[in-house]
Amino acid sequence: MKENRITQLFGIRYPIIQGGMVWCSGWRLAAAVSNAGGLGLLGAGSMHPETLVDHIRKMKTATDKPWGVNVPLMYPEIDRLMQILVDEGVKIVFTSAGSPKKYTSMLHEAGMTVVHVVPSSKLAVKCEQAGVDAIVAEGFEAGGHNGKEETTTLSLIPAVCDAVTIPVIAAGGIATGRQMLAAIALGAEGVQLGTAFALCAESSASDAFKQRCIEAGEGDTMLCLKALSPTRLVRNALYDRIAEAEQQGNVTKEQLKEILGPAASKRGIFEGDIENGELEIGQSAAYINKVKTAEETICSLVNEYEERKQQLCDRLA
Repeated sequence: MKENRITQLFGIRYPIIQGGMVWCSGWRLAAAVSNAGGLGLLGAGSMHPETLVDHIRKMKTATDKPWGVNVPLMYPEIDRLMQILVDEGVKIVFTSAGSPKKYTSMLHEAGMTVVHVVPSSKLAVKCEQAGVDAIVAEGFEAGGHNGKEETTTLSLIPAVCDAVTIPVIAAGGIATGRQMLAAIALGAEGVQLGTAFALCAESSASDAFKQRCIEAGEGDTMLCLKALSPTRLVRNALYDRIAEAEQQGNVTKEQLKEILGPAASKRGIFEGDIENGELEIGQSAAYINKVKTAEETICSLVNEYEERKQQLCDRLA
């Protein structure tokens, strides 16, 4: 694969980024992705500050390749977390779930590269104005928390690429080399994979969660919790209770929180409560039929990308 603005920005071999997913993206997964030529990200959203420090320090010994940290801006102790990133000398930060305007200058002053995740071209423009170095444009095929716009990746990527001048990374429903090729054709210069890496051997998600997601087929994930925060989940007993409440109409945020109960995503992803936990995963789970290592995932992605690109060139010729 040729170098582009994304590989140059991060100093990586392949323009492949691992999503910083809660309860999945610990140091083992992030280091494995970075060592295989992609960009590994620690998922700070499910880590206490002390836990994040531990994972950052383990990353420093597990890889000498570039890596970063994903930070949801709604994190309860966000100022403390940002100071940890500065103190620990983190070089790359992906932010999401909020406006990057408040922290981008501070992170730049500390020598960090800043990327923000958006669900719309309107927000992408605001992020470029805030000074971020690149954009992740995530379509609603993605797992976990989603944008309220429900724009598909196929529609979102060209719109964002037309709206900004900084590099764009495509996300949402991407798990194969041909999907990566399609994203590049739409104008993206890299891809971010969540689901494919969440189901890798090095992911800290439970084996029960991985197996249930691997068994999921087309249409087995649904977007729900729209009154609270749109979230894509695998259908299970918890999802059925949520869907029933939403179908009745006028369900409140408080009622949805009561149905979810405490630590719903931890129960489902990390602890393996397959029926009563949140099973956050994207539509691309339907393409994954076994647990692979991060290195195998990246090799498969790159090989298929190159094969499909050559086939396309042959057809056009």
